[in-house]
Amino acid sequence: MKILLINNVYGFLSTGRICADIAKEAQENGDICMVACREARKSKDDNSEVIIVGSPVQTRIHGFKARLLDNQGLNSRIATRAFLRKAEAFNPDLIWLHNIHGYYINYELLFSWIKSKPNLKVKWTLHDCWAFTGHCAYFTMVECDKWKTGCYQCPQLKEYPKSLFLDNSENNYTRKKRAFRGVANLEIITPSKWLSELVKQSFLSEYDVKVIYNKIDTTVFKKTGGKFRIDNHLLNQRIVLGVASIWGKRKGLDRYIELAERLPDYFTLVLVGEMTDQQRVTLPKNIMTVGRTNNAQELADIYSSADVLLLLTREDNYPTVSIEAEACGTPVFTLDVGGCKETIHRPDSKIAQSTDQIYGLLLDKFPKIKEEEEEPVL
Repeated sequence: MKILLINNVYGFLSTGRICADIAKEAQENGDICMVACREARKSKDDNSEVIIVGSPVQTRIHGFKARLLDNQGLNSRIATRAFLRKAEAFNPDLIWLHNIHGYYINYELLFSWIKSKPNLKVKWTLHDCWAFTGHCAYFTMVECDKWKTGCYQCPQLKEYPKSLFLDNSENNYTRKKRAFRGVANLEIITPSKWLSELVKQSFLSEYDVKVIYNKIDTTVFKKTGGKFRIDNHLLNQRIVLGVASIWGKRKGLDRYIELAERLPDYFTLVLVGEMTDQQRVTLPKNIMTVGRTNNAQELADIYSSADVLLLLTREDNYPTVSIEAEACGTPVFTLDVGGCKETIHRPDSKIAQSTDQIYGLLLDKFPKIKEEEEEPVL
């Protein structure tokens, strides 16, 4: 079987690693894989053919136009046509879509091509809500339900994919609905029951929806020696970990700050992910920052070094950081948001209803480490 995978990134970040794992499994089964993406970081043993859709300049132009016109996914026409010529030559048996937002591909041209292939099997794994809204990737934080009937006057214009001036949400909604409906042999996959229920209430409800939880590479994400704790002189500290691609209100940065200010001095919060200088200057002294890392082994060591991973997000689908941490022997304390609770499997991981409850759990479960202890007691 010939499989064409499409995602904004490949081989790094959560969705990129998921696609790489799918390609690896397909290759082991004797299938041939082609991957289309905006940016790729292939491993040495990955034999997939990778097509970069567009150039960095074209991607930046797409992003610039989207910020001016609020038309994410409706640019990159030249790049998309060039890619589709290669896809036509590849002639896949299965096309497996993931994130088609990310300023790199034109979804109307892509779906027009897909609809011209009535015998083509199509899977679409949704990692957020962008496919059935007029603008945003998530709407939980603002409690908006316009997406059920038709978007307009979007309250999330300043959130990804950010629009500086125009509100084109009503037109976006109409064009997505026209493009995405009526595809033969399309199956939607969601990584959480939470997202599957939203899809069933959207204009994508004509399709079958299947829940398949994201998997991780347990040969990488496993308990390590905790070198991060030693290297950063944190042997006598309780390490409370937070991991995000980009920190902001949606990921609950303000909640981590508020929690850090309340915790005793034997707790150190370690935040992994991209953060602005302006955000860093607001952090209390007991928060340590680590830039975004795409090194899975380094991340596994940080997980293994922590006493607990905290998820204080306001919006999320099925955060793989939870299952990565648990695979590394680290419990997770999460708020009951989106599909977060579906990632919890360890008996010492906890689902909380508030940051106050999280605070109480931390004090109860993690007392001060005695100085003679070489390693923290979990």
